[in-house]
Amino acid sequence: MWQTLLILWASPGSLVGLTAGALGLLSGGGVQRVGRTLEFHGGFIRWLLEHWPVRAAAMTLGHVIIGRDLDCLESTREHELVHVRQYERWGPLFIPAYLLSSLYLKLRGRDAYFENPFEREAYDADERRRSEEADP
Repeated sequence: MWQTLLILWASPGSLVGLTAGALGLLSGGGVQRVGRTLEFHGGFIRWLLEHWPVRAAAMTLGHVIIGRDLDCLESTREHELVHVRQYERWGPLFIPAYLLSSLYLKLRGRDAYFENPFEREAYDADERRRSEEADP
């Protein structure tokens, strides 16, 4: 029941992701299910991520992760899963909150991507994971 509510709460972002994923599939891309997410790659998605204002290997939209290719999805999965959890917390407010945070930082002369608190949380999780792997 709780998982269903989280999926519904994050569904506005997921609908955007499913639209991008469908365009990816129609242009030769692929899809796979990983846990509670759908991961789309290739085709239009590769083009989109390579031409996005911040060139990205992958991007999360609700419970959908889009990536340039399978290797990009694999290498960014832990980072992107942090964003999935953020969508589950923020729901339909995630995209506006993310964009407003980036705009605020840019207007203050700071890095709108790397200093964005949503990205900081994901990169901090990446750093914790790498340090845990280095110190068994």
